Amino acid sequence: MEKRYFTIGMAGHIDHGKTSLTKALTNVDTDRLKEEKERQISIELGFAPLYEDDEIQISVIDVPGHERFIRQMIAGVAGIDLVVLVVAADEGVMPQTREHLEILKFLGVKNGIIAITKIDRVDEEFIELVKDDILEELKGSVFENSPFVLVDSLSNKGIGQIKELIILKLKEQEMRDAKGPFRLPIDQVFTVKGQGTVVRGTVYEGTVEEGQALKIMPKGLDVRARQIQVHHKQAVKAFAGQRAAVNLSGVAKELVERGDVLVSSEHFIVTKIIDVAILLVDELEHIVKQRMPIKLHIGTSEVMGRIVFFDRNEVKEDNGEILCQLRLEEEILTKRGDRFILRRPSPQETIGGGWVIDPRGNKYRFGSQTIDELEKKKEGSPKERVTAALLEAKSLTVNELIKRTALDEITLTNQLSDADFVLFNGKEYTLRVLIHQIEEDIYDRLQEYHHQYPMKPGLNKAELFQAMQKKFPKPLLDFVVENGISSEVFKRREQFVSLQIFVPHVPNNWAKRAENLLEELKRDGLKVRYLKDYFSSAGIPDQLSGDLKRFFEDTGQMVQLDDQFAYHGDVFNEAVSKLINQTSAEFEVGEAKDILDLSRKYIIPFLERLDAKGLTNRVDNKREWKSKAKRG
Repeated sequence: MEKRYFTIGMAGHIDHGKTSLTKALTNVDTDRLKEEKERQISIELGFAPLYEDDEIQISVIDVPGHERFIRQMIAGVAGIDLVVLVVAADEGVMPQTREHLEILKFLGVKNGIIAITKIDRVDEEFIELVKDDILEELKGSVFENSPFVLVDSLSNKGIGQIKELIILKLKEQEMRDAKGPFRLPIDQVFTVKGQGTVVRGTVYEGTVEEGQALKIMPKGLDVRARQIQVHHKQAVKAFAGQRAAVNLSGVAKELVERGDVLVSSEHFIVTKIIDVAILLVDELEHIVKQRMPIKLHIGTSEVMGRIVFFDRNEVKEDNGEILCQLRLEEEILTKRGDRFILRRPSPQETIGGGWVIDPRGNKYRFGSQTIDELEKKKEGSPKERVTAALLEAKSLTVNELIKRTALDEITLTNQLSDADFVLFNGKEYTLRVLIHQIEEDIYDRLQEYHHQYPMKPGLNKAELFQAMQKKFPKPLLDFVVENGISSEVFKRREQFVSLQIFVPHVPNNWAKRAENLLEELKRDGLKVRYLKDYFSSAGIPDQLSGDLKRFFEDTGQMVQLDDQFAYHGDVFNEAVSKLINQTSAEFEVGEAKDILDLSRKYIIPFLERLDAKGLTNRVDNKREWKSKAKRG
C-alpha cells in the first residue's frame, strides 16, 4: 500500500490549550523554540511530527493567535486534512472559536474532532453545559456530528484517546493528489550558511525530489531542489501532505518571499482576475459594497484587490452563495477548486471565503447573462471537468482523473468512452485535440528543421522532445510520434525522426557544385588529393562542408578514409571487389598494396576503413575477410 501523508491543525480561541495539547500529543513544545534555532533546514516553529507507521505519517500544526491562524491555515489549504477544534472547559465557546469555524467552512475542511481541554479545572456538570454550548454552535455546520474527546494536557487525561481517534479518522481519509504537478506554497524563506536559500511550506500536491528542476511562481524563477528535509531529517523526496524545507540553488533569498509558490510545472495559471463562488460570514458587521477593497488570502499569498459583483451593488447580510469576481493588484498562482479567505483591510475583519471557479477570468458585463455563464462554469458537466483536467495535466490515469474531477468511477468511465478522449500506454488518457496539437507541432518543427538542414536524415528524437517536454509528458510525445509513423505522417531511421515525405537532398543552389565535386573525386580514382582541396575547388564553403560530407557518406556517394582522404563511393566499392577477387581468406598489407597499386599513404587508411565497416578483421600484421565470397 502506498504511504499517505497528512497534516492536522489545532483551531480555537487564544489560551484554550492548543499549544499544550500539541505538546501532550507530540512531546514537542512549539512555543519553546527561539528564532536562532530555526536557522537550519527544518520544520517551522509550530509544526511537529505526531505519528508514523508503514501506512501513514501525520504532522500537527499549532497555530496560536487569530491573524497567524488565518495565514497558516490557508497555507495552501495546503495543509489541513483534519482539524482539532479546541474549546477550554472553563470558558466554552468564545468569539475566536466562532471565527475559526467560519474560516474552516470557507476552506472546505470537513474532518474534525472537538477537544474539550482543561477538564480538571471544572466539574462534570459544567463540562456537560460546555458540550451543549458547543453542539449549539456546531448545529448546521460540517462539524455537527464530529466526535468529542475530553482531555487535560497536564495530567494526560484523554491524550491517548484523541491520538487514536486522529489516526483512525485519517486512515479512512483519502490523501491529496501526490501524482499531479508538484505545488508548495511558500510560507517562510531564509538562508543557511554554506547552503544558500531555503524555503518551506506544506506540499499541497504532487511530489518533489532532490535535484529536480523547479520554478518559483508567479515570478517565473528557475531553481533546483538541492536538498530536502522533512521533520529535521534529510529526505530524497517530499510528498503531498508533508511539511517540507527545500534548499534551492539558482536563486538569492532576496528574490523569494512568502506567498510565492514552488512548482514543477508551467501548467499552473498565473492570473490577476479570478471568477469565484463566495459565501459571506453569518453576521456581517459592515456592508460589503461593489468594488470594495478586499485582502485575498489564498495559498500563502495575501493580495489586495477589489470584489466585483454582476447581480448586485452591495450585500448587507449572508444570503447564500454569490458568483462574482476578484480583480487583484498582483499576480497569483491558482487553479480551479482552490479555496480562499476574504478579509476587509479596514476595519479588519473576515467577510467570507469561497473557491475558484475559473482562474482565467475576463471582464464581463453587469447582468443576469454573466451570472448564467458563471453558473455554467461552476457546475461544469462531467465531460467539461474531464476535459479541463486533461487540458491542465495533458495525460492522467483513471485514478488521477477521479481525484481531479470528483467524479465516481462509473460516471468517469462513461465519459472516457467519448471519442474526444484517447487511451494510450494502456493506462493513461489524453485528449484527441492534444494529440492533433502535438502532431502539428512536431510536423512544423520537422518541416522547419528539414528546410534548415536539408541534407540531414532528420531531427534526433531526444532533441525534438527536449523543448516539448516542458509542455507535454514524454510518454505522450512517444505515443504521438509512433501514431504518426503508423499513419505515415512521420518516419524514423535509427534515432532520427523526419516527415514521411522528406528525402535528404543537397540544396538547389549548391547541387551543381556538389555534383562537380563528386565527378572530380571519381575521376581521380584511388589516388586522390586532400579532401579539403575538392571542396575548395568546387567553391563549397567550410560551413557547408561538414553537412555535405555526412550527406555523401549517408547516401553512399563518398567513403571517407580518414580526416584527410575520401574515395568516391563507386571507386571504393570497385576497389573492395578487386581486393576480394585477388586475395584469399587472409592477406597482408603489402599484398593489398600491390593489387591496388597504392602507396602506404592510401593503403593504410583504406584497410582501416575496411575494418571499421566490418568487412575485415586485423590479426597481427594480416587481415582476414569476415565474409569472403567464393570466387568462381
